[in-house]
Amino acid sequence: MYSAIAKNKRNTFLIMLVFVAIVAALGLLAGILYNNNFVITAVALIGAGIYALIQYFIADKIALGVNGAEPITKADNPRLWRIVENLSITTGTPMPKVYVMNDPAPNAFATGRDPKHASVAATTGLLDIMSDTELEAVMAHELGHVRNYDIRVMMIVFGLVSAIGLIADVLLRAFWFNSDNRNQNPIIIVATIIAALIAPFAAMLVQMAISRQREYLADATGAMTTRYPEGLASALEKIGQYGSAMQRQNSSTAHLFFANPLSGNALSRLFSTHPPVEERVKRLRSMGNQF
Repeated sequence: MYSAIAKNKRNTFLIMLVFVAIVAALGLLAGILYNNNFVITAVALIGAGIYALIQYFIADKIALGVNGAEPITKADNPRLWRIVENLSITTGTPMPKVYVMNDPAPNAFATGRDPKHASVAATTGLLDIMSDTELEAVMAHELGHVRNYDIRVMMIVFGLVSAIGLIADVLLRAFWFNSDNRNQNPIIIVATIIAALIAPFAAMLVQMAISRQREYLADATGAMTTRYPEGLASALEKIGQYGSAMQRQNSSTAHLFFANPLSGNALSRLFSTHPPVEERVKRLRSMGNQF
């Protein structure tokens, strides 16, 4: 299990480098197009970094707001509060802010920039159908995201994905409305158009890969916390039966959730930010043999 966690952390670092490479490639193409390679490439990288930094500080509030998460106290929901509190004490993690979303779909998510500024949210549907053991397992998974700093990684990834889309859009618009481009090498012109069109899709695939790796990592961390992988496996199976698609859906925050909160067909599930429930259950049950 420890080796799986280490492997996922290494994979995530490598995938983050791909993000930087995509931004740099777009900036380099823009530089070639306008005969000013270094300056435009540097501006693209710095701009993407600033945008990601802004997201780093405000994205958690946006995520909670757009998903209708309401803060609670211990008196509002003693069961959920005590489970989160006990897990925080057990793992030595600062007590996160606790939120509830009024939605019948069983789901949950964690957000924030670090363990000291973290929040966890659960839907009313999750609270209704889960046993205490299963709810503890789900919240241990979410606190796993906090402890592993997944919440920070995903906030940065969200910012970079948005930045890549913005840079690609600006590059295309500048290209079409600049008459000087008519004298450019046709190969450069075609490469610029193709790159600007493909880059956002490539960024989405990278985001999906990072999110899937982080879900596996949080599953492993949650199982280590409770020392009972079967609890999380049972919770996942129950969510698979009930369905995790939320009434209030937002694709920009879908990667934060415990299970895919978006509805869709088989093709959309193929490009989901979440690994298949069956694969997660299989991995958890194989971990159970190690305890």
